[in-house]
Amino acid sequence: MKKGIVLAALWSAALSFAQGSPDYGGGLKFNLNTEGSKYMRFIAWNQIWARSSELNPGTMIGEQGATKQEDIGLRRLRILAYAQISPRYMIVTHIGINNQTFINGGAAGSQNTGGYGAGKKPGLFFHDAWNEYAVVLPKENKPFSLSVGAGLHYYMGLSRMTMSSTLNYMTIDAPIFNWPLIENSDQFARQMGIFVKGKYNRLEYRMSINKPFATNVTPVNVTDPNVAVAVDNNNNARWSKAGYFEYQFFDKESNLLPFKVGTYLGTKKMFNIGAGFYTAPSGTKTSVNGITERHDINLFSGDVFLDLPVGDKAKKAAITAYSVLYDYDFGPNYLRNIGIMNEGVVDNTYSGTRALAGPGNLQPMVGSGTIWYTQAGYLIPNKDEKPKVRVQPFAAYTYKDFDALKKASSQFDIGTNFFLDGHHAKITAQYSTRPVYTAVDKIDSYKGEILVQLQIYL
Repeated sequence: MKKGIVLAALWSAALSFAQGSPDYGGGLKFNLNTEGSKYMRFIAWNQIWARSSELNPGTMIGEQGATKQEDIGLRRLRILAYAQISPRYMIVTHIGINNQTFINGGAAGSQNTGGYGAGKKPGLFFHDAWNEYAVVLPKENKPFSLSVGAGLHYYMGLSRMTMSSTLNYMTIDAPIFNWPLIENSDQFARQMGIFVKGKYNRLEYRMSINKPFATNVTPVNVTDPNVAVAVDNNNNARWSKAGYFEYQFFDKESNLLPFKVGTYLGTKKMFNIGAGFYTAPSGTKTSVNGITERHDINLFSGDVFLDLPVGDKAKKAAITAYSVLYDYDFGPNYLRNIGIMNEGVVDNTYSGTRALAGPGNLQPMVGSGTIWYTQAGYLIPNKDEKPKVRVQPFAAYTYKDFDALKKASSQFDIGTNFFLDGHHAKITAQYSTRPVYTAVDKIDSYKGEILVQLQIYL
């Protein structure tokens, strides 16, 4: 059997295992020759969110002050295609949109009314676009493999969740701080560069050198260096470097594509320990007494991933757990507030104490300091050969301790997955909390958000 056919078959099986649907091979495959050694594969997915959100104090939606908001939006609409031109050469493209709501996420220049009204016709863009060559092909009797690629890519190192697949999360989504550069010096968690990847026995490695996208935020000039705040300003960005190394104690994972699986739903036996980094020289800037100082970005993480079938094999129960510790240094007092699909703006008529993060669902998301994140879930056993619905309750905990805030925060997520056909068709319900800071040393309250996601992918 030809090498390309073997690799295609292995990846098809890996996709099926990853999604927990034994009846599905993962995407649409079109052979380009009769042997199947040359082929193209397409994967498409939609994630629709319905939400009820408690808003930060001082928020306006439309022309009214608001404390709560219900809405529906398009979290992700994506198409991924990759072509195996030869057993060694592969092309990957990934396009889509993200975060379209009734008021934002539309095409650049959208106005309030008409064909290009607010939130309408979002711009389709490339998430990934790279070419890859397998220098040393993986073989069953050889422990070492090596591939080299270049382009707009997702091999950004740091942690397992930094390179996570958005198709098979256990919680409703990633916690976002796993992508610490998101939409600043990257393009939706990607940069342009050169990467290498491969395996040596059970050790998987990924490394890259990249050109960060330019940032130019102007730092606020201060007279006291202790209160200087670093901002994203790399000007003519210098090369960044990233890497992630993971030891897989039990089953081995496919590394054909960079996307790490969130939960295997008991179809694999996984216990992995990993560590990673991202560094970018002169990535941020401060200003003290009119003197500019540049600061390197140095980010590190260590994580552990567990996914195990438990109990009676016929009932197909499983536990999934993931824990990661991030150590972030963007420069002094760096802090970035982010809210997914945030629709709130500042209410200038509000006379109370406002949230430091800003309006809507903004919260302190990324900053110099440490973040500890842990999630765990249990796939409830079911003795039916083909159960109509599989249920997986889960919970997650986040601890953030940022230098810019004098008080650390704790927040949690709790929810349940309802798998109609593995990850291919699922409904996820989740309740999440976030801290509302009214001063650097005061958390005034915690706000809640109820989310329901409908996911379909082919």
